Amino acid sequence: MNLAIFDLDNTLIAGDSDYLWGQFLVEKSLVDADVYERENQRFYDEYKAGTLDILEFLEFSLEPLSQHSITTLNALHKEFMQTRIDSIWLPKAVDLLEKHRRNNDYLVIITATNHFVTAPIAEKLGVDDIIATMPEKVNNRYTGKVSGIPCFQEGKVKRLNQWLKHNDFSLQNSHFYSDSYNDLPLLLEVTHPVAVDPDEKLEHYANKNNWPIISLR
Repeated sequence: MNLAIFDLDNTLIAGDSDYLWGQFLVEKSLVDADVYERENQRFYDEYKAGTLDILEFLEFSLEPLSQHSITTLNALHKEFMQTRIDSIWLPKAVDLLEKHRRNNDYLVIITATNHFVTAPIAEKLGVDDIIATMPEKVNNRYTGKVSGIPCFQEGKVKRLNQWLKHNDFSLQNSHFYSDSYNDLPLLLEVTHPVAVDPDEKLEHYANKNNWPIISLR
């Protein structure tokens, strides 16, 4: 089986689940609205500009998880899926995943967004596995800290290499689909890099290097 690897946010879904989760917390009055909305936007803008300090962002974004039980968080996430994620579902992305399933490929989502937010989305998409930034959990409660290497930029390559050591796959004849120039380190590692509705910097790089550019919108 060959690997078919997919970024999640703005690739398989038409939005950023991390940013939307922040908006959802504001909407539910679970965080200070003015502060959180301002910082959430700042971090999102820095991500798009390629200047995000991932550790600073994770300190911000994981802290709310530590304020609630797993039961409460799971109930909130169910509502989040219905009110925020269902509306940005992309039928063409579902079709692309199905195409790779028919090719007997192994489907993996790799995302900088934390595992709590993204695992239910990956489950709904029906992929085989997900590699995401891991929030630390102690005694079945999130601590607000990150566990291990954040799955961002070069960290995606490191996390994928860790995964490969424990799974019987290689990057030979692999695909990776992404919208973001932040994912260039991993795009350079695979056999078939594909730019999906790319940001300006990735579109320029893909055109320069004759990479396929597709739209799932």
